[in-house]
Amino acid sequence: MTDDAVNHPKHYTFGQYEVLDVLMDWFVDDPLLWQVGKYTARAKHKGCELEDLQKARFYLDKRIQKLIELKIATKDGGSQ
Repeated sequence: MTDDAVNHPKHYTFGQYEVLDVLMDWFVDDPLLWQVGKYTARAKHKGCELEDLQKARFYLDKRIQKLIELKIATKDGGSQ
């Protein structure tokens, strides 16, 4: 595949599968985990690994917090 910085950037096309295809298959209904996957996948390929991993952690923490809140709401008689 030729380098296309807009549609197929190198930091998303480095492996056997394009990152976008994986994200669409795995996280189509979960935008927070989509971001975790995106930033984790590109961390070693875009230029600032630490920053990308911190971004992935930010979104993972948001997802965890959401699950905790849902669990508390359900436990307290709330609904999902």
